[in-house]
Amino acid sequence: MKMEELLARIKKHPDFDNAGMVLCHNGIVRGTSRDGRKVTGLKVAVDHDRLNKILEKSRRRPGILDVLVWISEGKDLSVGDDVMFIVVAGDFRENVITCLHETLNAIKSTVTSKTEYFV
Repeated sequence: MKMEELLARIKKHPDFDNAGMVLCHNGIVRGTSRDGRKVTGLKVAVDHDRLNKILEKSRRRPGILDVLVWISEGKDLSVGDDVMFIVVAGDFRENVITCLHETLNAIKSTVTSKTEYFV
């Protein structure tokens, strides 16, 4: 999956003419863990039921047209590889920025789990 594919898909939304902003997140494999250890890669697992619930809630937020997510699940990823894309389309920046922020935090805290590989 490429970010451009998600952008093209969201722009085909039937109400896209009401959008004033599309905001994208591209999470990548970082070279160090949060505790500073050198990382060689990681693998991500996804709770799809929880993800679907979060997306349903995010799409119902005021001013939001659509929220699309792609997560690289079950693959051994290397430093610099794409882990997750989130694309949010909506009417005004305050709605879109808040939606992306809260959706990302919910996914990271309740949907994904990762196994990091260290040097």
